[in-house]
Amino acid sequence: MELYDQTTFECSKLITQRYSTSFTLGIKTLNKKFHYPIYSVYGFVRYADEIVDTFHNFDKKGLLDRFRQDTYKAIADGVSLNPVLHSFQAVVNKYHIEQELIDSFLYSMELDLTEQDYTEDGYEEYIYGSAEVVGLMCLRVFCEGDSDLYDSLLSPAKKLGSAFQKVNFIRDIKSDYEDRGRVYFPGVDFNEFSKMAKEQIEADIQKDFDEALDGIMRLPSGAKMGVYLAYRYYLKLFRKIKNCPASRIKEERIRIPDSRKMGILLSTYFQARLNVF
Repeated sequence: MELYDQTTFECSKLITQRYSTSFTLGIKTLNKKFHYPIYSVYGFVRYADEIVDTFHNFDKKGLLDRFRQDTYKAIADGVSLNPVLHSFQAVVNKYHIEQELIDSFLYSMELDLTEQDYTEDGYEEYIYGSAEVVGLMCLRVFCEGDSDLYDSLLSPAKKLGSAFQKVNFIRDIKSDYEDRGRVYFPGVDFNEFSKMAKEQIEADIQKDFDEALDGIMRLPSGAKMGVYLAYRYYLKLFRKIKNCPASRIKEERIRIPDSRKMGILLSTYFQARLNVF
């Protein structure tokens, strides 16, 4: 069983490496004890997201329903022949990740099958389920059973997940609209996406970033550098987006070059070594 456990964790690691270079870099800067658990959380959420975003020639709802059922069975049984779900259930059971977080995440994935325009309440509900709860799953891992620490960091962890997701939304507004018919921002018409609308969204994102930073500084030492690296990467991407006109955001996906990502990694590493966060 130990060999099986190991290979399933390696599968989740491979998924992370193939899908996200920036997330992989962040995980590598965490304490080694957190690597496989966070890879496993990422593998789970990535595959659920793939079902609704890319499996266009299949019954997405049927696949998502089966994925949900298999997830809950894996958690209850403590084993799964699906390597992604086996590694995820091991993390859920070890770190006591609440089912409510998993429920909310899968509900947001289900919304992507039908919703194309969001009200303010629907937008907040979607962000909670698609991003904030993922941050809370990771926080459960980082706190290693310390419920008081978890409770004290819950709000900033949600804000960090919210900031990341909103940056993704504005970065991907073109592909979300053209490929999937979605506009996540309430009251925003893609065809009339203006400077004013962009600035309002950016002010909201900046508020999330500001409120998240205090929580990052209070994370356990083994988690702080990795989360701070992700924060700095997304903040850099956000600032690049802010400096682009709305017309450009509608035409292309703004990116951070790999060389710049490495620069952020190195500077964050030296900040950590010098304890000057």
